[in-house]
Amino acid sequence: MSADSSLVTSPSLLGRLRDTPDDQSAWGEFVRRCQPRLLAWGRGWGLQDADAEDVCQTVLVRLAAKLRVLVYDPSQSFRGWLRTLARHAWADFVADRQKRAGAADASAVLHTAQARDDLEARLAEAFDLELLEEATALVRKRVEPKTWEAFRRTALLGAAAAEVAAELGMPVASVFKAKSNVQKWLHEEVRRLDAPGV
Repeated sequence: MSADSSLVTSPSLLGRLRDTPDDQSAWGEFVRRCQPRLLAWGRGWGLQDADAEDVCQTVLVRLAAKLRVLVYDPSQSFRGWLRTLARHAWADFVADRQKRAGAADASAVLHTAQARDDLEARLAEAFDLELLEEATALVRKRVEPKTWEAFRRTALLGAAAAEVAAELGMPVASVFKAKSNVQKWLHEEVRRLDAPGV
């Protein structure tokens, strides 16, 4: 699933949830946007579907409580906040399972501090990859196919600019410019997508 709509949360929706916490329409929209990503993260961490659902529900319950007193800060990323809540819910889930399983349980090895740190890194990577995939799709739509191909071959595949220029029938300088421009546009798009309220 792409990031295009699943994590798009507007300040107005957050305001509705804060001001009228019993607004079922707002909660339905909020859950529709956030739940698929939370479930995908849980499954990506190796959780079974039922466990991913449990972690997702924990995050949503915590969000419900926090959103009632949330003062929206446009300088902060809602996605980053959601990622932090998800990470904490997963850590609590792991700690609870470890307590119930006991130290003799072979699965306890998965619940060490190192595993938690690894999960946090994987969560950050998944989040960043999701942003990059969306930015890539948006930038690719607005550039000429030859420009995109020059970028793809040089930046992603590591081909020499002179070789790409010959294959695409472009001046070498144009290949370098295509690579530079597309990289710049990707960075700008990632920043825009990660901006608060996007």
